[in-house]
Amino acid sequence: MTTPRDDDDALAAELAAAAGRILLATRETGLFTGKALGRAGDAVAQQLLANALLTHRPDDAVLSEEAADDDARLSALRVWIIDPLDGTREYGEGRHDWAVHVALAVDGVPGPSAVALPGLDKVLSTAAVAPLPDVGDRAPRIAVSRSRAPEVANRVAEALGAELVPMGSAGYKTMAVATGEVDAYLHAGGQYEWDSAAPVGVAWAHGLHASRIDGSALIYNQADPLLPDLLVCRPELAEPILAALAAEGAKA
Repeated sequence: MTTPRDDDDALAAELAAAAGRILLATRETGLFTGKALGRAGDAVAQQLLANALLTHRPDDAVLSEEAADDDARLSALRVWIIDPLDGTREYGEGRHDWAVHVALAVDGVPGPSAVALPGLDKVLSTAAVAPLPDVGDRAPRIAVSRSRAPEVANRVAEALGAELVPMGSAGYKTMAVATGEVDAYLHAGGQYEWDSAAPVGVAWAHGLHASRIDGSALIYNQADPLLPDLLVCRPELAEPILAALAAEGAKA
């Protein structure tokens, strides 16, 4: 890699793309299937990203789903938050809706970020930002988890006249908002910082709204990396979705 030392956006995109390539190559060997393939993918992508960050950004801290946490990151200004394979299940099943996440959080805020979608041969990043596509006047489409769709999503969809669209990984669902495949992604019930840091960094760069489902800010590099809920949506949908969520919260 020939990325300049000060070009974190380009580095994030290059690393996500490289991890995506090695994940595809690992799957194409045919040596692993199912859960074993997911474990192999996690391992090879983690090794690639960890080694590359150690080489290119040796003074920065790292928080990864696939590595032991180091409390030293809590006093670091710059922390790379990575998920080497977001959507292990989808990857192991041979699906396309999985991702690689690479984000640099500075003082708790994701900035330079990239989400690779190797199954689509695509990388969305803060290094190259495209305008949000025109989706016309269709009914809103809300991406939700294939396996853990939050019950509140059904009630929000009813309030907005929206369609729920089950998809795989968190990164894929967030990028589906950026590409216009859906208009929002709503999650409640359990995620960690590595599940959303890079997707949120890319979402913000593309002009999307991203917050907790109560509208509060997303803050990263916390002692407890649990960050259990997320709303990413087109900006014009933020107010109606948050209002619907608030109304549901008031009923609880």
